[in-house]
Amino acid sequence: MENTIPELETICRQLMSLEKRKKAKMLVVDDEPDNLDLLYRTFRRDFQVLKAESGIQALEVLATEGEVAVIISDQRMPEMKGTEFLSKTVPQFPDTVRIILTGFTDIEDLVDAINSGQVYKYITKPWDPLELKAVVQRATETYELLKQRTEELRRANAQMALLSTIVQVAQVATKVEESLQPIAQAFGENFAADGCILQLVENNSLNSAQGVYSADSPVENWLAEDPLVKDAIVNKQLQGSVNVPADANLSAVNHYSASSIQAHIVVPIIYRDRVMAVMSLQWKNPCQLREDELKLIHLSAQQVALALTSTKAV
Repeated sequence: MENTIPELETICRQLMSLEKRKKAKMLVVDDEPDNLDLLYRTFRRDFQVLKAESGIQALEVLATEGEVAVIISDQRMPEMKGTEFLSKTVPQFPDTVRIILTGFTDIEDLVDAINSGQVYKYITKPWDPLELKAVVQRATETYELLKQRTEELRRANAQMALLSTIVQVAQVATKVEESLQPIAQAFGENFAADGCILQLVENNSLNSAQGVYSADSPVENWLAEDPLVKDAIVNKQLQGSVNVPADANLSAVNHYSASSIQAHIVVPIIYRDRVMAVMSLQWKNPCQLREDELKLIHLSAQQVALALTSTKAV
């Protein structure tokens, strides 16, 4: 890995292990049960395959399951043609790659759909499994590239917004306690955390001063009892678990199960080798962060240390 930060390597390995167990999602849509079952059996080893027997049902599946990498849809279906269904998925899922299966030559519909970006490719029936697999492989690579570019843009914008918030807080806050909540909120929102706590540390012990962000339900502060927080303060290094229920060291800790927290990242805020505060990012699902987002958390923590220091000096 380029620009490796040693203290992040353990968590990065956890993320890689978690990612390897995940299959990309695919949605197959056909009103004929035999064709639907054949599509499912063709791709079930490589994808998490979702099925629907109509365009209307497929839209309901997407509303429940969220974005998928690839959609394969039959064109001629009752109630809604394949191209009509696929066009309805574009606004919410622009990166999803769409493939049409067609047994007739409705060229005008297909050309319009392809030209408007609604369809990546069409395959004529009867389709050859090897040909379709090759098309889907290319489609998946296209999806991953689109997601990568979208994520790069989002992260660049998020990084600028986060650093801007930290700088603004440092300029506006007259007391260090006033800066805690807006910084906690900025980190929580930026990294899609369910909860975030920024709490001051004095003499290697947590101070009562804290800033708390919650995405929905109130966040309980159990940091004083948390082993990751204790390690972060003592070792002065970022600590975390991306999948607490599968972590032998944490799965039996009561406050994780009581609060339904399944991932926890703790960042010590350090200035001149002294821990000034800890940042606790909490998620109710296994962590979905990427390695570069972990690096951004680590680097942004250094900016937080400067912000807290400048606020103290006011």
